[in-house]
Amino acid sequence: MKVEEPIEEFIKELYQSEYKIVQGDTLAHLKTIEDNKFDLIITSPPYNIGKEYETKVSIEKYLETQEEVIKQLIRVLSKKGSICWQVGNYVEKGEIFPLDIFYYQIFKKYGLKLRNRIVWHFGHGLHASKRFSGRYETILWFTKSDDYIFNLDDVRIPSKYPGKKHFKGPNKGKLSGNPKGKNPTDIWEIVIRDWEQELWNIPNVKSNHPEKTEHPCQYPIELVERCILALTNKDSWILDPYAGVGSTLLASIINNRNTVAIEKEQKYIEIAKQRIKDLKEGNLKKRPINKPIHQPKSTDKLAQVPKEWDKINGYKLNFTK
Repeated sequence: MKVEEPIEEFIKELYQSEYKIVQGDTLAHLKTIEDNKFDLIITSPPYNIGKEYETKVSIEKYLETQEEVIKQLIRVLSKKGSICWQVGNYVEKGEIFPLDIFYYQIFKKYGLKLRNRIVWHFGHGLHASKRFSGRYETILWFTKSDDYIFNLDDVRIPSKYPGKKHFKGPNKGKLSGNPKGKNPTDIWEIVIRDWEQELWNIPNVKSNHPEKTEHPCQYPIELVERCILALTNKDSWILDPYAGVGSTLLASIINNRNTVAIEKEQKYIEIAKQRIKDLKEGNLKKRPINKPIHQPKSTDKLAQVPKEWDKINGYKLNFTK
């Protein structure tokens, strides 16, 4: 097993964090890690859909293999730690198997407690013809105990009505909201406009996304950042057991957390290293956390309804609100 430990001076000086990238099998390396090391384990595991980095097997065999990994993850998770498990759907002959439902049973079997089932909605993806097009994935947030890290103040969003006051009772006439803002919801429809929106409207990483690499299932850095800020402290260690091209690594470094990333594909590790190098040099392509999702102008020809669509099957189409 090849191990890379590029703990470089610029990382220490700029971000005060350490990181380690491990190339190899996830389960094999997990067995070498001490108990209770990580305050956060966050990843998007293989979905068993036949991508280049996985061999598609039966849903039963897939979950059996993943359960062995999960047992090790729970062992290396600290008592105050969290696991954020981001998954979509497994599809077999047009039938949907919602992976979060299957995974919930495994995590619950080993005593973890589900705090939120976060829905990540995005606007683009594969188009379906025999069912509605899928436009969301889920993040299962589990904790190991009832005493867990949760820094709500670090991720609050501005109140919609900050001037609202108590209408009755002993606090009548006093401001009813928290001056630090309100708690975000568990639906992340991600533009994070300085987190002014209670929905997280984070676009998935497709061809025109600034973070896009050759990885087919890359998730955006901003998806990881709120989890890191809320569920870890600045001296915490974070683990991504299926690191891909390093989105968790980058989110951790940027937010002064320590990280271990495990990835079996050398080409993805090289991309992750280059992205870290780009961060060092100020050239990292990263979607700003406060950037709204692009909305086409009415003058954009591609956004206008074609004249050919005016009438289809004798019915007048109306796409206006």
